[in-house]
Amino acid sequence: VQLQASGGGLVQAGGSLRLSCAASGRYFNIYDMGWFRQAPGKERDFVAGITWSGGSTTYPDSVKGRFTISRENAKNTVYLQMNSLKPEDTAVYYCAARPSGATKYNYWGQGTLVTVSS
Repeated sequence: VQLQASGGGLVQAGGSLRLSCAASGRYFNIYDMGWFRQAPGKERDFVAGITWSGGSTTYPDSVKGRFTISRENAKNTVYLQMNSLKPEDTAVYYCAARPSGATKYNYWGQGTLVTVSS
């Protein structure tokens, strides 16, 4: 599966952005999907995950209540709605896929830059 992330940009603190990740290839609906981010000089961090059916989502405490991951299997697309953005959310955001039940994400998109100004 190939992944293409989009929707990044510059936003003021407190604002919102919605990222999209379009998947090509077959059987998108058997992949769990995730969003990760990497700020300059830092490691890549997990931001959100959603199961193949959309029935279960997970978030780290740093974004819980502000970010929402969702998916539309009919459109082979996963979204990340980001609200109440903070300057520390500035990073390159990546979408990723793994076969349902696998522990490792082994398909990655190219990343989209989100910059939050104070």
